[in-house]
Formats: sequence, structure tokens, C-alpha cells
Amino acid sequence: MPKLKTRRAAAKRFTTTGTGKFKRMKPYKSHILESKSPKRKRNLRKAALVAKTTVDAVRKMCPYI
Repeated sequence: MPKLKTRRAAAKRFTTTGTGKFKRMKPYKSHILESKSPKRKRNLRKAALVAKTTVDAVRKMCPYI
């Protein structure tokens, strides 16, 4: 059976934790930041876990991460 190709765009966006869950960064942090409160911008810096409904799709795109 041939090797599976990794979707490079997805591989750059997701990392795995030690327990095998996928981590992602939160969106809306790149521009139009003036209208967002400091608390909101601070919370956008933190990483979030990928939702359970999306994990299978991410695993298919990144089989070796």
C-alpha cells in the first residue's frame, strides 16, 4: 500500500498534544484589532483543541502528525 500524503496546509495549522488530541490557534487575531478589547485579544493568543466532530477530518488530512 502506498504512503499517504499529508495536506501541507493542514499540517502547518495543527499540532498534537501528548495524549493525541489536536491543538489549533484561534482565528481573528491578525488585523482590525483596534476595535477588540485587550481581554479578547489576550484570550485569542491561547491555543484551543479541535472539536470532536472535526478530529476525524484532521486525522485524515494529517496521517503522520
